[in-house]
Amino acid sequence: MEQRQRDDDTDLLTPKGSGSGRAIVIEPWIKHPNARQGGPRAAGDSRTPEARLEEASGLARAIDLDVVEGGLVTLNAVRPATYVGKGKVDEIAGLTKSLDAAVVIMDCAITPVQQRNLEKAWNAKVIDRTGLILEIFGRRARTREGALQVELAHLTYQKGRLVRSWTHLERQRGGGAFLGGPGETQIESDRRMLSEKIVRIEAELEKVKRTRKLHRDSRKRVPYPIVALVGYTNAGKSTLFNRMTQASVLSADMLFATLDPTLRAIDLPHGNRIILSDTVGFISDLPTMLVAAFRATLEEVIEADIILHVRDLSHEDAGAQSHDVEKVLSELGIDPTDRRIIEVWNKIDRLDAEDHERLTNLIERQPDDRRPVAVSAISGEGLDQLTAVIEARLAETKLTLDVTLDPSDGAGLSWLYRHAEVLAKNMNEDGSLLVTVRAEPENTARVRAKFGLS
Repeated sequence: MEQRQRDDDTDLLTPKGSGSGRAIVIEPWIKHPNARQGGPRAAGDSRTPEARLEEASGLARAIDLDVVEGGLVTLNAVRPATYVGKGKVDEIAGLTKSLDAAVVIMDCAITPVQQRNLEKAWNAKVIDRTGLILEIFGRRARTREGALQVELAHLTYQKGRLVRSWTHLERQRGGGAFLGGPGETQIESDRRMLSEKIVRIEAELEKVKRTRKLHRDSRKRVPYPIVALVGYTNAGKSTLFNRMTQASVLSADMLFATLDPTLRAIDLPHGNRIILSDTVGFISDLPTMLVAAFRATLEEVIEADIILHVRDLSHEDAGAQSHDVEKVLSELGIDPTDRRIIEVWNKIDRLDAEDHERLTNLIERQPDDRRPVAVSAISGEGLDQLTAVIEARLAETKLTLDVTLDPSDGAGLSWLYRHAEVLAKNMNEDGSLLVTVRAEPENTARVRAKFGLS
């Protein structure tokens, strides 16, 4: 196994011994058929194996695991019984014993049989990528809704793995049942209990969905446009959210620092009020069950008037991360070329002067209607331009009207400020006041009726 260089001072999210256990991270890498010319490659993935390994290690550290070793395992083919070959199984078994590791993380999807065989061979708990992400979500969920969504995804995942750790569900606690287990008893009874619990949680989440719909319908009656933040995990969505709303949502340099959605109302420079929504971050190979479980939350994105796709331009895999986000959006029924989407290229404060200039030139060469906005959520650079782009995009669906008022008609002017966006006020030659306003189509009819416009 090719070993990864480690820095003991920076490799841990928390001090040694404070986490859930010592862990080894394995990055299986299947050779491309033409590997002799191009080296190891995973079909359909532009990331390097080293980048995937680093991300998997970051996921492990996000749940306070002490990553004592990480390495790549190159495969010619997947073995049905153990995923990796017998030689690698023996090698990792020796590594697990010598490093006293309690957990081995396989950064791939493995079957229950493979998981059980590897646990026997390595005498350690084995977690695949799906299980690891579910564990993180279980730790991060803070609201009742978030806990239900994680629990549903976890139960769906665990239903096929009763052979390893379930005993009457006494350890089920919403995504946190991977790092230990009392053993196997009465599998059929547990499977029946699981199915009943899944049905109950789905019914509760259906109530959540109806409640969210009522909230959205209520906001539509106001109405305030919804601007949703989406992006790869750790792209800086929560930091940008805090900067734009002056809120204090948890933002940290870790994967999935926040999970539960947050909404705040903010006023744009020209008086428009919008509701900004911070959503859960996406990641490559996001489990399908999680997308399904979080659909009630992600419907905030589906219904949004504007979608801000936040990208970390300082990351070496920014392109691949963008592709993963677009893939999840497609699963939600949102076309990546949707006019509602504005790309926000974040973390430009991390670029040197040369890269900054190159980025500026790249942006200027983009079509006007698809031009991204470069920002720094930390320093605030580019945020004025971002709010201007948001206002311009929202204005595309609005109509502009000229309303003539008597200068003494303060009530009429006040009404216009409440129900439309006042763009300009000018005095006519006859002494009347000409007010130029912009409004949504449904409000335009009200303005016409109020002031007798044709």
